[in-house]
Amino acid sequence: TFLLNVKCLSNNKFENHSNFFKINRTKFINYLLYPTLTSLYPKFTHANTTSWTKVDLPVDSVLFDIEFTDPECKHGWLVGSKGTFLETDDGGNTWVPRTFANLDPDEELTYRFENISFEGQEGWVIGKPAIILYTKDGGKTWFRVPVSPKLPGEPCLIKALGSESAELTTTSGAIYVTNNAGRNWKAQVKETIDSTLNRTISSGVSGASYFTGNVINVIRNSEGKYLAISSRGNFYLTWEPGQDFWIPRARETSRRIQSMGFIQNDNQKGIWMSTRGGGLSVSTKNFDFESISSFNFENIDIKTGGYGILDAAFVNDKDIWIICGGGIVYNSTDKGKNWTKVDGIDKLSGNLYKIKFVNNNKGFILGSNGLLLRYQ
Repeated sequence: TFLLNVKCLSNNKFENHSNFFKINRTKFINYLLYPTLTSLYPKFTHANTTSWTKVDLPVDSVLFDIEFTDPECKHGWLVGSKGTFLETDDGGNTWVPRTFANLDPDEELTYRFENISFEGQEGWVIGKPAIILYTKDGGKTWFRVPVSPKLPGEPCLIKALGSESAELTTTSGAIYVTNNAGRNWKAQVKETIDSTLNRTISSGVSGASYFTGNVINVIRNSEGKYLAISSRGNFYLTWEPGQDFWIPRARETSRRIQSMGFIQNDNQKGIWMSTRGGGLSVSTKNFDFESISSFNFENIDIKTGGYGILDAAFVNDKDIWIICGGGIVYNSTDKGKNWTKVDGIDKLSGNLYKIKFVNNNKGFILGSNGLLLRYQ
């Protein structure tokens, strides 16, 4: 049996508990059969002779995030709904399931791990119901960090910064930083997004006045700058370190915003935006986060048949991947001038939600029903 020690962090001290991550026996048998099972799955070939390969997983849950702990991207973690917590030591070819040993099956299914982040061997995981886990040894031992019931909104994004430090964002736009492994958190913004919007009624953002919702699809780039989309998709917001408040920005199209992100995780490269019905556009490079003016976007011509673009990955200056509703994947190798549909993926059982390249040569697509695709 594989065991991972779990500890609880409370009252500013680490306290030992008899909690362990362990492998379910049935799932372990599936793990032993991986070499046979994975050889049966098809490869979906890309024009450059590389391909997407379906990875067999012993879960049927929705997958939310994937992260690796080493520069070679060999050891990593995969998280999802129904308490899904998987580990790999071979770059994502095979995955070992981990579960809370002290939770009964019904209680375990209530946890939905949505985001994971590592900086070296230090890692953080957040999920719902509100839970924060912290490790400082690559995942061998996990500490549970208390979550205050007074926290505005629910944790939705966490970024490991190393040296017991992390940055946490909530669905209300609150941003906190810890420098002591979660014992204390310091607020980075003076008020939540709804307070900012309701205070600045004359901001010129349509639909922002008397805002009572949350934000979705919060994205942070390598410089610590943020994008966030309102829950209704009618406007978006930006924030960068040093600012007291989020800045709301109106969309420049009648279609509601579906998703956004930083191009190559770099503010200097610009940002991309997808809108309902399959629209895709990119901003001018090196936009000013201090300006209250809307950013200028240029449309990218792509025909998705009306399917919305759920996520995109700008691997380099030319190579772009997008995933759409219906399990459809498109690729462009010329900055979006021409697009090629990857055949066969849309016939798989499951929807696709997230695409993430951990380096220029290795990427993953995460979906429902335990659907994981690996590109290398």
